[in-house]
Amino acid sequence: MMAQYQALKAQAEGCLLFYRMGDFFELFFDDAKTAAQVLDIALTSRGEHDGAPVPMCGVPVHSAEGYLARLIKAGCRVAIAEQTESPDEARKARGSKALVNRDIVRFVTAGTLTEEALLEPRRANVLAAVCEVRGTCGVAQVDISTGRMELEECSAGDLASVLARLAPSETVAPDEWDDAPADVIPRPRGDFASDGGTARLCRVHGVATLDGFGQFSRAMLAAAGGLIAYLEHAGRGKLPLLLPPVAHESGGTLAMDAATRASLEIVESSQGGRAGSLLATIDRCVTGAGARQLAADLSAPLTVRAAIEERLALVAWLHDDPLLRTDLRAALRSLPDVGRALGRVVAGRGSPRDLGQLRDGLGEARRIRDHLGSRADRPALLDALMPDLGGHGALTDLFDRALVPSPPTERSQGGYIAEGYDAALDDLRRTSGSARRAIAALEGKYRAETGIAALKIRHNGVLGYFIEVPARAADALMAPDSGFTHRQTMAGAVRFNSLSLHEEASRIAEAGGHALAAEEAHFEELVGEAVAAREAIARTAAALARIDVAASHAERGAEGGWARPALSDEPVLQVEGGRHPVVEAALASRGERFVANDCTLAPNDRLWLIGGPNMGGKSTFLRQNALIVLLAQAGSFVPASSATVGLTDRLFSRVGASDNLARGRSTFMVEMVETAAILSQATERSFVILDEVGRGTSTYDGLALAWAVAEAVHETNRSRCLFATHYHELARLAETCDALSLHHVRAREWKGDLVLLHELAKGPADRSYGLAVARLAGVPQRVVSRAKAVLDKLEKGRAQTGGLAAGLGDLPLFAAAAEAEEEQCDTLRERLQAVDVDALTPREALEVLYELKREAGSSEA
Repeated sequence: MMAQYQALKAQAEGCLLFYRMGDFFELFFDDAKTAAQVLDIALTSRGEHDGAPVPMCGVPVHSAEGYLARLIKAGCRVAIAEQTESPDEARKARGSKALVNRDIVRFVTAGTLTEEALLEPRRANVLAAVCEVRGTCGVAQVDISTGRMELEECSAGDLASVLARLAPSETVAPDEWDDAPADVIPRPRGDFASDGGTARLCRVHGVATLDGFGQFSRAMLAAAGGLIAYLEHAGRGKLPLLLPPVAHESGGTLAMDAATRASLEIVESSQGGRAGSLLATIDRCVTGAGARQLAADLSAPLTVRAAIEERLALVAWLHDDPLLRTDLRAALRSLPDVGRALGRVVAGRGSPRDLGQLRDGLGEARRIRDHLGSRADRPALLDALMPDLGGHGALTDLFDRALVPSPPTERSQGGYIAEGYDAALDDLRRTSGSARRAIAALEGKYRAETGIAALKIRHNGVLGYFIEVPARAADALMAPDSGFTHRQTMAGAVRFNSLSLHEEASRIAEAGGHALAAEEAHFEELVGEAVAAREAIARTAAALARIDVAASHAERGAEGGWARPALSDEPVLQVEGGRHPVVEAALASRGERFVANDCTLAPNDRLWLIGGPNMGGKSTFLRQNALIVLLAQAGSFVPASSATVGLTDRLFSRVGASDNLARGRSTFMVEMVETAAILSQATERSFVILDEVGRGTSTYDGLALAWAVAEAVHETNRSRCLFATHYHELARLAETCDALSLHHVRAREWKGDLVLLHELAKGPADRSYGLAVARLAGVPQRVVSRAKAVLDKLEKGRAQTGGLAAGLGDLPLFAAAAEAEEEQCDTLRERLQAVDVDALTPREALEVLYELKREAGSSEA
């Protein structure tokens, strides 16, 4: 047995091996140690290997899914080795001591889950494959629980942003790819070939060409090849549900990099998990499929105006009719997860219950279609979805006739095919039932004949049916002419058999076996019908999810008094009474009110410079406007009294930063990398929020960087931008940047306490209130007092000399550096004043510039 185990372990490719032994999956050696630690189960040992006990642990087969879920969540991968024959078959084929054959039937990994118990109902489970073909990256992604497959290509620089949008549970890539993303699973490079990807897709979908599915680049097809090859490997040749691939349109969705997604906490909060995210705050979906679609919409808002307007029109239609919305949500709430039930059925892991879910879900979809179809004022998107809600009449009628009302999750015991569907099956069940009644009658007969009132006819999986009497009454049945045959002696009972019992037991076994075989055959027929209709069923599931999302947006909008956004092709953002949905919800839970603010950005006023104290609401104001843009383009109402949103191609958020020590980056380095991405990618149609650029370095460097970044956004990128800062000096940019305006969040000091008003006002901030905020934070009073004294000296010195050096005279740590910088500036200023510009030739002017540059460089050195 251990030789067989070692051979299978060699095929497991680094996965934990679940080795089937009877009613348990056993693990041995290091696998057992790992599993025992993760699962918190007992680690035992059995036998010896190389002179040492063999570590061992196991989990029951009937409850293995729960243990698998914990292992997968801990980052493990598992290979399932099942018995491929019964012990009787093994003995018959190879003798009484034959070992049962086993084989790995499946690899269970984070991206290849289909079981209901292993998946989060409201979260998609994406498997991705990435590769590079001639400088272009291909990305293939699929959620095998529902079968949706999407292909796209991007530049190497955008690959991280694409993966951040998809948030895959598992990513595979070619081995020996130096630029592969982190934490990928390496697979043979030969799997990632465009011609191989084309062949695999054609074979999966039974077509000779992919032209009917769309146009796909070589990089897309190479990634698709690697994805399907991995799924074939994981399923040991058995593929899950894969719908025809869809090409992701470049530029069709709002682009956001990983830093922006993390900053805005779209589907996951900064603490990790769903709670506290935008998704958790606005999700009012009543189905798991709707919640998954909502997360996808928020991760990839649209940029095509017509498509956004279609979504908004459906939301508005449901928003304006509360009674219809309530009825629709009640109907949706009763729906099973049709998409995931279909995924299990197609993957060969379906149960009678899954078929029942398809029947119930498709039947309810038809009733929803009939209900909505009676309305004459339907929006265009609903009209487009209506055909997908029906068309399954023959299938649902078949399933209605074939299945019992509540089919079981296990099919090994039968009982899921309805009475009246198959007359022969009904006869077999009646035969089995009459035989059981005959056994009950036989028990009564034996009691009367023997006079043993405690005599019982029992059954177990080893002996089958047997007669059991108390040990004290066994002698009467031991006589040779009693008609009973001794089988087993227990501590307090003795077991017998009889010819009559054997005959009735044989009738039960034969009829029961034939009945189970008949039900199994019917199950396979029903599965075949579902598989044949898989694409139409998947469209129904997608249509129901889309309707649920629209109803969710309508419900959330009605709850919060949200407004339908107006879309514009001009680069504008006009928001009245805007709020941050997550912060507002958190305040409401404590009985507090959120202070709403307006925002008006236009081509002639596209950059707002916002000052004011920490905790005054600057970051909240920046983020809420970014989220309003995102929600509007996702097709949702927005948290505002009114809003006009100019279509945005890219959304950037550089708000806060933390270090990335694993990649050797300080907090300031991370900030500069994010800022560089904005300056190199933002366009006139982009929306940018920047918070405290430059604060991670020295005062002069930080101010200079913030100044230059603001100028670049204004002059070069020309994006709509909200720029929060504590550098008061930046207010002078308003003198030279005609599309820049000054704003601040209001605050007041009252009797020594800071009162934060959270209101936005025009004009520069009069001060930063940093010391007041430090006092609020609990900084000791002696430290605050000392800081106040230093601040007074700095401000007095600056007022007298126009520079920092005088104010820093009593602070030796700073004075030398400040004086050196001012001396250097004075020297360069004198040299420039001495130059007679009108008398210089162009060549002489160039030489003077080189001299000044050399002098500046030597001074810095």
